[in-house]
Amino acid sequence: MGENQVRIFDTTLRDGEQAPGCSMTLREKLRVAKALSELRVDIIEAGFPAASPGDFDAVKAIADENLGPVICGLARCNPDDIEKVHKAVHGAERHRIHVFVATSKIHREHKLKMAKEEIIKSAVGAITMARELCDDVEFSPEDASRTELSYLAEVVSAAIEAGASTVNIPDTVGYTVPAEFDELYRYLKEHVARIDEITLSVHCHNDLGMAVANSLAAVRAGARQIECTINGIGERAGNCSLEEVVMAIKTRAEFFGLETGVDTTRLYPTSRLVSSITGMHPPRNKAIVGENAFAHEAGIHQHGMLQHASTYEIMRPQDVGLSRSNLVLGKHSGRHAFRDRVRELGFELDEFETNRAFQEFKKLADKKKDVYDGDIEAIVMNADNVSSGPWTLKSLETHTLSEQPAQATLTLIDEDGAETTISATGDGPVAAAFLALEQATGVTLVLKNFELHSASVGEDAQGEVTVTVEYDGKSYRGNGTSVDIVEAGSRACLEVINRILRRRQRDDSDIDSTASMERATI
Repeated sequence: MGENQVRIFDTTLRDGEQAPGCSMTLREKLRVAKALSELRVDIIEAGFPAASPGDFDAVKAIADENLGPVICGLARCNPDDIEKVHKAVHGAERHRIHVFVATSKIHREHKLKMAKEEIIKSAVGAITMARELCDDVEFSPEDASRTELSYLAEVVSAAIEAGASTVNIPDTVGYTVPAEFDELYRYLKEHVARIDEITLSVHCHNDLGMAVANSLAAVRAGARQIECTINGIGERAGNCSLEEVVMAIKTRAEFFGLETGVDTTRLYPTSRLVSSITGMHPPRNKAIVGENAFAHEAGIHQHGMLQHASTYEIMRPQDVGLSRSNLVLGKHSGRHAFRDRVRELGFELDEFETNRAFQEFKKLADKKKDVYDGDIEAIVMNADNVSSGPWTLKSLETHTLSEQPAQATLTLIDEDGAETTISATGDGPVAAAFLALEQATGVTLVLKNFELHSASVGEDAQGEVTVTVEYDGKSYRGNGTSVDIVEAGSRACLEVINRILRRRQRDDSDIDSTASMERATI
């Protein structure tokens, strides 16, 4: 790697997935991993194998796909964690073991209850063991930004001597500020022997809204790996946003003098995929991938844009994979035109997924006159997200009248093809439909959140619904899309019910389950 190349270490599947409500199934994790490979990130941190059997299975499945990027797993500084990571990732041609231990005074005294010397001994032992299993070992001193500089330098020196090839400096609680972080990296560069022989990394959280700024400050001071997530998802206020930090380096190349290997035209499709799967939709004003990122409402801005785009645009929408087109297809459009449009939007589907998506497109085209890019994106997002049985929604009918309970009648088909029709009443059509689903399937849910997003423009736009429910003490999330909001919500609810019933069949082995141990935070 050249000294001007910055590695992009994506931790969407590990740190990002730890955000409340962002857990993913194995199938969803594989979809995201493949998208990250197409985005050309350098390293994918696929999970924390010791957290649960489901996490282990997911990391192993991603590693066994051998997608191209380095596949990394996280471990605490203990032999069991390290062995689990190795077993999970070694199927990938290029793999990494990432070990961590807290180093700040507050963590030493209140969480670990360990002396400084014990922590260094633990780190050295873990790195030494990991190196016996794998040539590529990364070490992170958790809460590094709140660790005394002299002690941090001592820990980093010991890690390098033990064989770590990458040392990551985490701002675990988003506490630091750019000037202070710059000083930290420069201090390490001056006081740690052999530091130029390893890759310095940065991992920032966004509690004060400075994760991207702090990451860029670290890069300016010598870091050559940035740890980040798609859409900046992660615990609390999230992580450094991959799309923002990558486009900052690209757009301000003359200032940073650096580059990444990321295919930026895949940023928007990857963002859409992750937001669809997790139900965490970026705010409209989110930099790079938000709906308003390239919108110009003010008259003076519009006039400038008509004269020359660069007056108010420092990036082109095409650079991040955002299409400028609006109306694209109608009911008479064929499979070839549909497939071409899907590819232009940055999505790659196999033949089975293409056929299923095209069938959904034709159904939608019969319901609405004009089909927009946003509609097609919504179809594609759900083409591989359709839950397999045991229940399928055949029909839904609702009746509402002001000041009277709403009624919903729905028909479900089970795995054997048998039909069940149930009617229920509720405070509104959504409540009535959900109650009918519960009565038909025997699964009682507690609705925690109902989110609705418009996939495109116009009165007949598709509604994308994400529901979050609680069942048996666990949180579940489902997605549904339709021009009928009640139907979209019902499909999302049914996806959750199917997931719960499949989990029962698999004896709780699905990786959506809450980890049985404390989640890792670096």
